[in-house]
Amino acid sequence: MGLNSLAYSAYERRIARRLDPQRLPHHIGAIVDGNRRWAKDSGRDLESGYQAGAAKIAEFLGWCHELGVRIVTFWVLSTDNLQRDEAEVRSILAAVEDLVDRLAADGRWELRLMGSLDLLPADSAVRLNRAVEASGGSELQVNICVGYGGRQELTDAMRSLLLEEAAKGRSLEDVARTLEVDDIAEHLYTKGQPDPDLVIRTSGEQRLSGFLLWQSVHSEFYFTDVLWPALRRVDLLRAMRSYAARERRFGA
Repeated sequence: MGLNSLAYSAYERRIARRLDPQRLPHHIGAIVDGNRRWAKDSGRDLESGYQAGAAKIAEFLGWCHELGVRIVTFWVLSTDNLQRDEAEVRSILAAVEDLVDRLAADGRWELRLMGSLDLLPADSAVRLNRAVEASGGSELQVNICVGYGGRQELTDAMRSLLLEEAAKGRSLEDVARTLEVDDIAEHLYTKGQPDPDLVIRTSGEQRLSGFLLWQSVHSEFYFTDVLWPALRRVDLLRAMRSYAARERRFGA
């Protein structure tokens, strides 16, 4: 190991030692951005970039588990991404399918798919659902957002709520009069889970692009220039350090 690596390793350990476990997030949302740019910068094809990004997700989960994180939500494919070239969409889906298979086989994670799976090719949706159903871990909950869009989630939530109330024989006017915030939350993809404490986005973009629009209202955000496949454990530790140093006001 070179001097630079030794110094970096010591720096990483120092950050980790100084983190207060009581001030770390329980739920992290991750916008895994930068796979295409990483592939281009490293002279590789797009498929290699998406495969590297998928491998980083598995590695990231291990880091989170070590730090006591209980839920991680990854945004891996947006509804907008589905409008890209068919070959590129297939490359992304192939990487996601392999990833979900590996995470299910790991045996430690409880997996959940979030998004409009009906927008995916039928064979991809079947494979993803089969893998998730086979997962039975309990050490950490892992949400995989595929075919996901924040506006689409809210649309789906309202549609589900209205259909449920209509099945009870209630009129639209009755629903409108009694509608509460929690009623909508009960129909989100994340139903039953706490909202994310921290949302991380890689690749230098400083926007959410619709990620967890409802759930992130009180989240803390951390943006890094690092491309997702190049993310290191020390980058996550820096994000945790930044989060732990903040005074959360929850909108106040």
